[in-house]
Amino acid sequence: MSLTITYLGHSGFLLDDGELTIAVDPFLTDNPVARHKAADIKCDYIALTHGHADHFGDTIEIAHNNEAKVICCYELHEYLSEHNVQTDPGNPGGRIETDFGWVAFTQAFHSSSYNGRYTGMPCGLMINIDDITIYHTGDTGIFGDMKLLGEIYRPEIALICAGDRFTMGPELATRAAEMIGPKVAVPIHWGTWPLLSGDMSGFAPKGIEAKVLEPGEVWLYG
Repeated sequence: MSLTITYLGHSGFLLDDGELTIAVDPFLTDNPVARHKAADIKCDYIALTHGHADHFGDTIEIAHNNEAKVICCYELHEYLSEHNVQTDPGNPGGRIETDFGWVAFTQAFHSSSYNGRYTGMPCGLMINIDDITIYHTGDTGIFGDMKLLGEIYRPEIALICAGDRFTMGPELATRAAEMIGPKVAVPIHWGTWPLLSGDMSGFAPKGIEAKVLEPGEVWLYG
């Protein structure tokens, strides 16, 4: 089991198991730290945590370029369907079986809209690909059920928002990682703009490898 993980910057990733590729929250245009352009992205699926522009990003262009299916909450499904994008909708607590594994939606404490339109409940994502489970928290504050989610899904990798102000900062993200209990925790949603923390020295969960990725970095896991 091995996985190629490319950090697109901010909260975006490519997950490639050698057969299929999932783009998660592909915000590239107007992302000052991105090393990729929308036209560079090759994928079979897109998974979205919520509708904010810094997560929804280039979804429509990438979906059309690749004939990719978008896994998202129901309201985002409605919006994307209006733009001729294939979708596979769900909501927190639900699970979607796919040809790479499955995606389960978790709760997230945040908000969600796109161009002034309500886009449903914000979500975290449990993504199982090549028998490796990854928890992408989306944008959220800390909540006690992170421990329960860790016990239920047992993710090996947790991608945890840590930029402060709009989400958890490094210290609360550290506590979140310790509750989830992955092998590796990666801080996300930080350093993109001056409003967000650019210092992850405080992200230091006990007993868990903290891996800080740079935009464009490729990580071979497994």
